[in-house]
Amino acid sequence: MTDATGRLRVAMVGYGFMGAAHSQGWRVAPRFFDLPAEPVMRTIVGRDAERVEAARAKFGWERAETDWRRVIDDPDIDVVDICSPGSSHAEIAIAALDAGKHVLCEKPLANTVDEAEAMVSAAERAAARGVRSMVGFSYRRVPAIGFARRLVSEGRLGTIRQVRALYLQDWLTDEDGPMTWRLDKEQAGSGSLGDIGAHAIDLVEHLTGSQLSSVSGTLATFVEERPLLGETVGLSGTASAERGRVTVDDAAWFTARLDGGAAAGAIGAFEATRYATGRKNALRIELSGSRGAIAFDLEAMNELQFYDATAPAGEQGFTRIIVTEPEHPYMANWWPTGHAIGYEHAFSHEVVDLVTAIARGTDPEPSFADGLHIQRVLDAVERSAAAGSAWTQTA
Repeated sequence: MTDATGRLRVAMVGYGFMGAAHSQGWRVAPRFFDLPAEPVMRTIVGRDAERVEAARAKFGWERAETDWRRVIDDPDIDVVDICSPGSSHAEIAIAALDAGKHVLCEKPLANTVDEAEAMVSAAERAAARGVRSMVGFSYRRVPAIGFARRLVSEGRLGTIRQVRALYLQDWLTDEDGPMTWRLDKEQAGSGSLGDIGAHAIDLVEHLTGSQLSSVSGTLATFVEERPLLGETVGLSGTASAERGRVTVDDAAWFTARLDGGAAAGAIGAFEATRYATGRKNALRIELSGSRGAIAFDLEAMNELQFYDATAPAGEQGFTRIIVTEPEHPYMANWWPTGHAIGYEHAFSHEVVDLVTAIARGTDPEPSFADGLHIQRVLDAVERSAAAGSAWTQTA
């Protein structure tokens, strides 16, 4: 469903880190991919008029708006892209879907299972009218991940027995670093668990076609108070003398049992932390199977390590594959072989897949129902940790 000229006019709510990344995706995708509809960066939305106008000029949007409700009511908008804090996702997404707007919503889908269930109900109502929705798990669109999934689906790993998934960052190691909305449970829902752990969960399930069915978790908060944000400088802020209470987890660890798909019966080990000193953005996935193994690290995102256990004993070992060939997912539209792509390209690929699905009348992935499942896993980890790491069902 597009306008009369085959365009998809987009409004984006939020203009921080994710707003910048999504803007890059909307701007670049139609210039490198032949899309079945033309996305138009119509309106960017934020509460602060001066800052959202600065973001509009910087990121290339046509208009700036301070009330998201106006873009819901605007017949000149076809797609609403939600990049705001998790506490706002449900209200905006439900209103947009009920108004007939397609929705792209950043992960995690919501702050609670109840909110996510309401969003799925809205998505189902909208789908009956041809309105599409998708959750923004962008790392699915990294070419090395797509290639790894192909290896799994072809049976190159055999029976997957063990899964290891870690997302390691260190941007909170300074205990005097200022509070942000990501450290407030009312706005963020959870800390490292939902912010980055959700990506690890989604990638494991995406790669294997399996689902985490039960978990045993532990959560920790290392620094319980931080300086509040003070004066705004550009799109960021400085610390003030006042302090606020951190109400989310700083780190999460959990084990999981997997059902269905290529990893049916496997055991998974997961860790998510923003206190891993020296690790900047290390999303690491390793799958160990009866015929082979794969290992991926986002800090080397153009590479995949593949171990072929069926090779002669004297030739076995992890092979470093540079995932820049035109045969690899998405890569034919970028640079010559051997020329790397970066973090922002995953958002262009996200736009490609969403626009293609909307134009063709198909349901994009991951769906809101997929996002609800991830929310249930996050909730189960929290409940398990509160119960002393007891095994807890995810459904």
